[in-house]
Amino acid sequence: MRKRAAFAVLAAATVLGGLAAPAAQADDVQGDTRITNVVVNGGKDIVVGTTKAKTVTATVTATDASGIEDGDVYLWRGADPENPDGFIVSNEDAANCVASSATTSTCSVTLTVDPAWLFNTDAGTWKVGVWAWGADGDYANVDAFRTTRLQRYSKLTANASPEPVKKGATLTVSGNLTRANWDTQVYAGYTNQPVKLQFRKAGTDTYSTVKTVYTGSGGALKTTVTASADGYWRWNFAGTSTTPAVKATGDYVDVQ
Repeated sequence: MRKRAAFAVLAAATVLGGLAAPAAQADDVQGDTRITNVVVNGGKDIVVGTTKAKTVTATVTATDASGIEDGDVYLWRGADPENPDGFIVSNEDAANCVASSATTSTCSVTLTVDPAWLFNTDAGTWKVGVWAWGADGDYANVDAFRTTRLQRYSKLTANASPEPVKKGATLTVSGNLTRANWDTQVYAGYTNQPVKLQFRKAGTDTYSTVKTVYTGSGGALKTTVTASADGYWRWNFAGTSTTPAVKATGDYVDVQ
C-alpha cells in the first residue's frame, strides 16, 4: 500500500499543533524514482489572516524510467518528522500530473491553511516534504526537500495632519501596524518594530525615506516633520520572518 493511503484520512483538513497527524517517515527511495523540484505557493511565503482559509498550490517534479504516476506535498515543522509540532497535508487523494516527457512529470496538489487551526507559534519556517510514485511501483520520499514560511497577515495605516498645512509648519504623521493574532482571531498591534516614514513629492513616482520610527503600544506610530512641499506620506514596514512586509497607502498633504 502506498503512503498516500495514510494521507487520505486527512485529505481535506489542515492539521496543526495538538491535533494528531499521520507521521511522516524518514527519507526513503525505492527503485529509480527521483524528485527534482518542489514549489509551494509559487515560491512565495504563505500569508494567512484571521478569518479566511488560505489555499495554495504545491507542485513536485519527478522522474522515473517507467513514468510518474502520482505525487504529493506536505508541510511540517519541528525537529522530528515522526513527531512534528505541526503538519499540513494536501487536499487531494490524487495529484494532477502533467508529463513533460515519457519519464518526467510535474504533479500539482493544493494545501489549505485555515486560521481557525493556527496559533501564533505556528508562524515561521516550515519544512516541505514530498512523495513521488513511479508507474512501476517505485517511489521516493524526502521529508525536507526545502522550506517555506507561514506568516501572519499584516496591516499598516498612515495619516498626516493638519491638511492643508502652511509651508514650514509642523506636520504630524501617525499610523498603526497590526498583524493577525491567530490565538484570538483578531488583529493586534505589532510593537517595537522599525518602520520607515517615506515621502513622495507631488508629480514624482518615487518615495524617499525620511526617518525610521519604532512602533509603540498597540503598534502605534507617530512623528513630526516640517512641511515643505505637496506630496504623499506613508509608512513602510520591511517585515520579519513571521510577518510580511507592508506599505501604507500614501496620505496626500497640500502645503500652502
